[in-house]
Amino acid sequence: MNIKLMKRIDSVLGSVAACLLPGAPGVKPIRPKRVLLVRPGGIGDAVLLVPAIRALQNAYPEAEITVLAERRNAAVFSLCPGLDRVLLYDQGDLFQVLGGGYDLVIDTEQWHRLSAVVCRLARPQLSIGFATNARKRLFSHRIPYAHDRYEAESFFDLLAPLGIERPASLETPFLVVPAEAAARAKALLGDIERPRVAFFPGASIAERRWGAERFRQVADHLALRGLLPVVVGGGEDAEEGEYIVKRCGGINLAGKTSLVETAAVLARSLLLVSGDSGVLHLAVGLGVPTVSLFGPGIEAKWGPKGEFDLVLNKKLACSPCTRFGTTPTCREKARCLSDIMPAEVVEAVMTVLDKRFPE
Repeated sequence: MNIKLMKRIDSVLGSVAACLLPGAPGVKPIRPKRVLLVRPGGIGDAVLLVPAIRALQNAYPEAEITVLAERRNAAVFSLCPGLDRVLLYDQGDLFQVLGGGYDLVIDTEQWHRLSAVVCRLARPQLSIGFATNARKRLFSHRIPYAHDRYEAESFFDLLAPLGIERPASLETPFLVVPAEAAARAKALLGDIERPRVAFFPGASIAERRWGAERFRQVADHLALRGLLPVVVGGGEDAEEGEYIVKRCGGINLAGKTSLVETAAVLARSLLLVSGDSGVLHLAVGLGVPTVSLFGPGIEAKWGPKGEFDLVLNKKLACSPCTRFGTTPTCREKARCLSDIMPAEVVEAVMTVLDKRFPE
């Protein structure tokens, strides 16, 4: 289903249903046998949910855990071993959920209401979700949500009613690349011995694109230092990828890998250079160092926090401007990103690599 269409349906049907359905009764925590996690949305949300899923698996090893995802993010859960089922929110699996007999449902959506409606109609013994609007009526346990809190930590907040504590820091790697995808990545990268630095030039919206010319300059400089630039991304990034590696002799894999295979390529790289994107969070989940470019997005919520992650952010007065996944049209032509110079990115890459791989 088209994403824009789903958002329109949510704004009308979701709002009405969230107000009209009976509220969920408060209940005491249980030891669940059948668990449903609802995760619509993009790749980044799905990746940063995985540590909480693994905590659930450890707390309830005997429980059957199902994820209701979307077609655009479902492949992420192939990187989380031990899940019993992954159903598709937007591809006709909804009725399986409504009759699924789950005793615990956790809605990990932050704002839209339809997922909360689905959780209520599933009639679990215990339901947990973020209390961000009228959707809160539909949960037995309502969890506060903050824009300035790292998203992986916010997902752990959803486990608090179960007595599952958030770890002091996010342990990585928490994603596992399947053997078949790892073999495919090895074949695509070939026998070139130069250490690889991955680039992801794409973004979900134009305001988060740094630009192919800037990525190209970084790739050229890194190639002169003996590194092999490798571009990853979807088919829509293929042309930019070719432009980025044309002069430096790098490898353009944009449009040639699935999401799981992209993860496998990242796992074979020293570092990823990316904007605020789902691919960035894939690298974080794999324990791959990152240099990321932030402007419209909220660094406190989405910026990587690891020892070998470096975020570049000009922190202009007008940024961040994104709220609940919506970024307004920029009158400044995304100056918050364009003011980041290629030389700054090259310096950041070398700083991270020197720290991660000291001589």
